[in-house]
Amino acid sequence: MYALVTGGSRGLGRAVCVALARDGYTVIINYRKGQAEAEETLRLVREAGSDGELLPFDVADAEQSRQALEGWMAAHPKEYIACIVNNAGIRKDNLMVFMEAADWSSVLNITLNGFYNVTQPLLKSMLIKKWGRIVNMVSLSGLKGLPGQTNYSASKGGLIAATKALAQEVARKGVTVNAVAPGFIHSDMTKDLDEAELKKTIPAGRFGDPEEVADLVAFLASKKSAYITGEVVSINGGLYT
Repeated sequence: MYALVTGGSRGLGRAVCVALARDGYTVIINYRKGQAEAEETLRLVREAGSDGELLPFDVADAEQSRQALEGWMAAHPKEYIACIVNNAGIRKDNLMVFMEAADWSSVLNITLNGFYNVTQPLLKSMLIKKWGRIVNMVSLSGLKGLPGQTNYSASKGGLIAATKALAQEVARKGVTVNAVAPGFIHSDMTKDLDEAELKKTIPAGRFGDPEEVADLVAFLASKKSAYITGEVVSINGGLYT
């Protein structure tokens, strides 16, 4: 079976690609830039015992996404993408009063439009095959809101609502839709944060590792999770429950 991971070239996306590979998925690694990093992820996927391929496109660009996905489907007429992990996202943090319109739009476009641009074209095949897994990467910010992240909180909160709605549309066809909401995880997204101070606020006393999140994603992408859908699963060391 094939799994597509958006933003899969590095960080949390890379860890998810490797975890899915260990579970037997052939992994399609999406990225917008950074081919060398994507190729390293592909090497790790193969090292994990599976195979994969690179599929570069900007999830925020509807036409790029359509062309890339239609091209993949045309090249694999007997296959379908059974699992989508909508992981691509960016942060453009600022207080709302100082936030530029471009920083608002870019964050929402990648997370929300990206979710639509990738998921909608691939959904029909899942419904026909009566099996599919969609896992959306959200955030603690989308659950409680964080100051300085109004745009990011809005994008992840919107994706949480979309998760719950879509799950109800497709459940009867054997397709599950869930969200994973990490707290502070070691990644490029958190490298500029004050870890020493922030970990004092976390009951577990530490940041999480990408592999811990990836293992949760892999479970939700497996046959074992068939009766779990429409859920937002937090993984934050007890920071927010």
